[in-house]
Amino acid sequence: MTRRRVSLAVRITVLCLAVAGVAVLVAGVVSASLVRRTGEQVLRTSMSAQADVLASQLDETGFGSRVGLAKVTDVVRGQGISVVLVRPRTGPTGGDPAAVRAAVEAGLARIDAGRVISAKPTVAGQEYLVEARGEAAGTGFALVAPLQVARSTQRLLARDILFALGAGLLVAAVAGLVLGRLLARPLRRTAGVAATMRQGRRDLRAPVEGPSEVAEVASAVNELAAALQQSESRQREFLLSVSHELRTPLTAVHGFAESVADGVVTGEDARHAGQTILRESQRLERLVSDLLDLARLGADEFRLDLAEIDVSDTARRCAEVWQVRCERAGVRFHAEIPDGPMPVVADARRLRQVLDGLAENALRVTPAGAPITLSLAAPAGGGAVLQVRDGGPGLAPEDYAIAFERGALNAKYRGSRPVGSGIGLALAHGLVTRMGGTISAGPAPEGGAAFTLTLARGSHGDGEVPG
Repeated sequence: MTRRRVSLAVRITVLCLAVAGVAVLVAGVVSASLVRRTGEQVLRTSMSAQADVLASQLDETGFGSRVGLAKVTDVVRGQGISVVLVRPRTGPTGGDPAAVRAAVEAGLARIDAGRVISAKPTVAGQEYLVEARGEAAGTGFALVAPLQVARSTQRLLARDILFALGAGLLVAAVAGLVLGRLLARPLRRTAGVAATMRQGRRDLRAPVEGPSEVAEVASAVNELAAALQQSESRQREFLLSVSHELRTPLTAVHGFAESVADGVVTGEDARHAGQTILRESQRLERLVSDLLDLARLGADEFRLDLAEIDVSDTARRCAEVWQVRCERAGVRFHAEIPDGPMPVVADARRLRQVLDGLAENALRVTPAGAPITLSLAAPAGGGAVLQVRDGGPGLAPEDYAIAFERGALNAKYRGSRPVGSGIGLALAHGLVTRMGGTISAGPAPEGGAAFTLTLARGSHGDGEVPG
């Protein structure tokens, strides 16, 4: 059962909420302490200001003015603050015994004229804020408020902060959802293009938009689509060329075999028909063998018999065969092979296969009277350099870079010159590479194309070595 995956928009929204939640948690912890201290400080500042106002009024009215004192007491009592008075004969008095005790704990009973007391005593487990002022002749007063009064201010501040934090979480959720949708939109379009590619479409392209990383994904998908389109086009052309190469000898084999079977040809004609059938069947065998080798090059079971061989001997044997074939075709053949052994590590049979394939390609395009050259040289660092050069029409400069791509030259030149199946050069490249060498193409001094093999001298022993 396939597990349902969470969308990018949901992931980004959750991430934004998580980040915002952590920020809210940290802000809440910090704010709780700040709110507690701020509420207490606000209440103390208010009580201090009111105590100063009350002190100035008492200086004018005195404790004997009951009307003035009552008005002041009513005003502060409405704020949850008690007034405690102290006189020389009666001591601290007030309407709230707990407030009186708190004022005494703060030192109101021993207050001197002009003295200011700001204290936070604890009475019966309850904390109080006390603002006391000393007056003349041993009198004074104190404003006393339990810290619960500050709690109301704290609750108001906490409510405002929680509202702000909640709004922040909501904004984070909305922002995460919008951001996730904006990021996911081009990705969904790119995924849609990839889905159509899976169904065989190669003409669609994803819009390159959004952040750079998302745009890079779209560009990569577009490049993949273009590469697949080009690759499949080459594969179709390659299959067409291979089909043509297979059909030609098959048609000849079928026609001549049918003539022999029906008794249409007899005697010398029958012998000629048999030779044609043999020749075309051998051509088919080589083509099928090349196709199988090319298919097996990318497989693990493809193996080479690498051993130290004398490459000059292989080159001479190859030159003897192609000297005769070129003479039959009216083409001048030259062999430039130095005397003496030239050891390299290679598969002698596969190396000969590569040289024969390159020579056959050269003979196919070289006109009568033009040269074909097989050369061998020893570079300074050891190993060997083999070249097959021809005096044919050559290739366009840009085609040398793609000469070893399967079917590339066949697709371009099959309408203008004799071409092969498009397998030989790709197979040659794979074989030389598997032998640890390199092969390249370029213009030849004879006027056509030159194919250069470089084989390095190695330290492998005899025997079968994986490709």
